[in-house]
Amino acid sequence: MSGDDVVRVRQLVRAAAAAAGLSLVDQTKIVTAASELARNTYAYGGGGTMRIERATGERARPGIRIVFHDEGPGIADVEQALTEGWTSGTGLGLGLSGARRLSDEFSLTSEPGKGTTVTVAKWPR
Repeated sequence: MSGDDVVRVRQLVRAAAAAAGLSLVDQTKIVTAASELARNTYAYGGGGTMRIERATGERARPGIRIVFHDEGPGIADVEQALTEGWTSGTGLGLGLSGARRLSDEFSLTSEPGKGTTVTVAKWPR
């Protein structure tokens, strides 16, 4: 994933969110979350991959799930990284915590030296 790919991520996620029937507000939320995660994948993970899936939530609601994966340095303290305002770099420290807040489902797995996987999902209201 490169810097130019962040723009493409936004476009792909918006199209998938609209196709899944998400409202404009929910489309904006998941696009913003994906944009933050794409930037983190690029800036801290040295690039990586993104996969968008059509998914089914509670009560068979169709939605989308987005998986970001990198093979970067990983996150030594996940709990600290999810603390709003904490940053390992020069950012505002709102990327991971913001993505979690904007998503209906959020999971993060990371192993120092092996990389990070972040999964978010959004369901229609």
